[in-house]
Amino acid sequence: MTTDALTALYQELAPCTSDKLSALLPGGIQREVGHFNVFEVAEQATSYPPPQLRPGTPYACRAFYKISLLRSRSHAEYAHRTIAIEPDALVFTTPKVPLYWRPAEAQRAQFCVFTAEFVLPVLGGSTPDELPLFRAEGYPVFQLTPPAAARAAAIFDQMREELASDYVHKYDLLRAYVLELLHLGQKQQATAALHPAHTAAARLSSRFVELLERQFPLTTPQQRVQLRTAKDFADHLAVHVNHLNKVLKDSTGRTTTDLIGGRLAQEAKALLHQSEWSLWEIADSLGFVDVAHFSHFFRRYAPVSPGAFRAQAAAFI
Repeated sequence: MTTDALTALYQELAPCTSDKLSALLPGGIQREVGHFNVFEVAEQATSYPPPQLRPGTPYACRAFYKISLLRSRSHAEYAHRTIAIEPDALVFTTPKVPLYWRPAEAQRAQFCVFTAEFVLPVLGGSTPDELPLFRAEGYPVFQLTPPAAARAAAIFDQMREELASDYVHKYDLLRAYVLELLHLGQKQQATAALHPAHTAAARLSSRFVELLERQFPLTTPQQRVQLRTAKDFADHLAVHVNHLNKVLKDSTGRTTTDLIGGRLAQEAKALLHQSEWSLWEIADSLGFVDVAHFSHFFRRYAPVSPGAFRAQAAAFI
């Protein structure tokens, strides 16, 4: 992870925490092998915007792995699924599959962020993406029982305490705490893991999601989405477009075209909210011939035009 990406994250978090930016961003970060930090966020309910104007997850939050204990209600879009999240949910997110998160009330959460390099010593050389918790076809949200939620909260508290300590081997201990959270999540999915889906249809769905997500995030106006139609994906996956559509319809309830369009709209919202790109630059990167076509497309997924969406989001920054 670059220092710029981390700095952007901490600038987003600073208003939501009691810590100043200089305290959040560790010194000598470029010299570290991997990176880890832990946060506790609590917003004032009186300053919370109405539901239709609440922004999604910050654009910069796609550069690292994240484990969150959410103590308030929210909704999330993850790998083309909408997930209702109740209080005391443990959530695992990966930079390869962005989670578009929309709070339903003032935020209360504890979470840690880390790079793949940070946890390699405790994963036996494997990467986090090899864990079921971080796979695109997996389910990243787990509702915890009161005892499990209390245990998770205690782990986050121990992380914060240890990170502030002078213990020489504190990062080894922090890796152990991350591993404990990973095991807590894997326990929650133990039942589902007894009956994994290994069918050809499941593999095709997984490959489609991976191929779609690989095109994002768009980080410069020079990037351009290459696969935009159902036929583009079918040709790349070496299957007939009707077969791909049937598999995805059976597994997600949505057509291939709708899934592609929804992901393009999700990226458009992130760019409108988090970047300073012009509407033309966003339209061009997403593969539209002009702003008019982009605006017509965007209105299918939002009640307002792209310009109005950007203005509404900016009003609550």
